[in-house]
Amino acid sequence: MRYLLDTHIFLWWIVDQPKLSAAAKCVIAAPDHEMYVSAASTWEMIIKSVIGKLSLPPSPEEFIRDQLRINRMLPLPITIEHSLTLATLPMIHKDPFDRMLIAQTIFEEMVLITDDPVIKNYQVNVFPSC
Repeated sequence: MRYLLDTHIFLWWIVDQPKLSAAAKCVIAAPDHEMYVSAASTWEMIIKSVIGKLSLPPSPEEFIRDQLRINRMLPLPITIEHSLTLATLPMIHKDPFDRMLIAQTIFEEMVLITDDPVIKNYQVNVFPSC
């Protein structure tokens, strides 16, 4: 099974955040599942780090690369098809990063692991419990 991690889920996994459910931890840790982190999430983390809304180590780009490698997670680039899928989405969610994750999840036929209740208003496969 292929899963896309929402930005906060990626960060929760890294810091072992208690908010992350045991079920989500089990799915993420399963060696037979493919875990993806979108370029939209890395973009979001870098922007938030630069403006002071997210505290990352001194070299955020190194930290993110290392965490992807350590946790055997795969990067998911943003493609033209992902961008075009945005045109099919209703304007329920205003956050551009989350909208891209939704589009990627739909286009790539993945399951999105998120704790964002607004995302659940879309016709998108969302992991049931985070």
